[in-house]
Amino acid sequence: MRLSMPGRVLARATAVFVLALGMATGSAGLLPGAEAHAVPVTEGSFSFSGDEDDWISGGGSYSYSTASQDRLNVSADSGNNTISLSVDGANGDWWYLNLAAPAGTSLAPGTYTGATRHPFNGPGEPGLDLSGNGRGCNRLTGEFTILDVKFGPLGYVEKLDATFEQHCEEGTAAARGEVHISNPAPPAQLDLGLAVALEGTASTLNGKATLHGTVSCNKPVQVAVAGNVTQVKRRDLIRGSYSTSVACVPGDPVAWTATAVPTGSVPFQRGDVEVEARATATDPDYTQPVTVGETVAVRLKRG
Repeated sequence: MRLSMPGRVLARATAVFVLALGMATGSAGLLPGAEAHAVPVTEGSFSFSGDEDDWISGGGSYSYSTASQDRLNVSADSGNNTISLSVDGANGDWWYLNLAAPAGTSLAPGTYTGATRHPFNGPGEPGLDLSGNGRGCNRLTGEFTILDVKFGPLGYVEKLDATFEQHCEEGTAAARGEVHISNPAPPAQLDLGLAVALEGTASTLNGKATLHGTVSCNKPVQVAVAGNVTQVKRRDLIRGSYSTSVACVPGDPVAWTATAVPTGSVPFQRGDVEVEARATATDPDYTQPVTVGETVAVRLKRG
C-alpha cells in the first residue's frame, strides 16, 4: 500500500505539506474556539487578609493550601495575558483571583500598578479581581507583583509566585494576599499524524469508493477520520463523504478504512479522485481538540 506523506503537527500549529504528485496540502491545529482549561494545582498555597473595613475580607484572614486538602485550579489564557485561580476550601470557602497584564502583553515578573477590575480594565491598564464567598467589588483599584511565572502550552501554568493588593470601590481599605503555585513540567501536546493511501477501490457492485490510510499519535486517543471524495468522469461530477473512527496508540501507525457513498446516481469509477481527509482527536491532558488534514490525489481501481 502506498501512502501519502503523513502530516504531523502540534496543537495550534498550521502547516502546509508537499505531498505525492505535488498536488496535496495539509494543515492542522486546534479547532476554532478551543479554550484553555483549568489545571489542578499539584503544590500551592493562597492566602490573604484585609483591613477592618475591607468588603472582601471583612477584616479577616484566610489561608488555603494543597497540603491542607484545599483544591486550587489555575489556568492562563491563550496569550498568557491573564492567570485565573480558583480556590475550593476544604471548609466550604470559595474564592477567585484574576491577574492580568495590559491587553496585548503577557504576564512577566514585575509590579503592575494602577490595576482596575478584570475583565473591564481599560487599554494599557492591568487587571485584578479578588472575589468569592458571595462577595465582589463593583469597581476596584490595586496593584500586584509577579515574582516568578512560568507557562506551558495551552494555558498551562507551571509556576506562579505573586502578591496583590486590592481596594474595593476605590476606597482606602484593602485586601492583601499572595499566591504560590508549583506544578510539574507540562505534558507534551498531542501530535497527530494522518496518511492517505494513494490507491483505493471503486466497487462495481454498488459504486462506492473505499479508501485506506493510517493515523499516528504520541499518546492513546480515539481518532475520528472523515472527509470527501470528488471525481469527474465524462462531465459528471461524482461526490461522496466518508467517516470512521479508530483507536490510536503510540508506536506503529494504525490503519483505517472508510467507504464513500456517491450522493447521486452516478457511481464512483476507476480512475483519479480527489480525497479530502481530516483526522481529529481530543488531547487527554489538555482536553483540547486537535485536527490534521490533507488533500490527496488517489487512484481508484475496480474492486
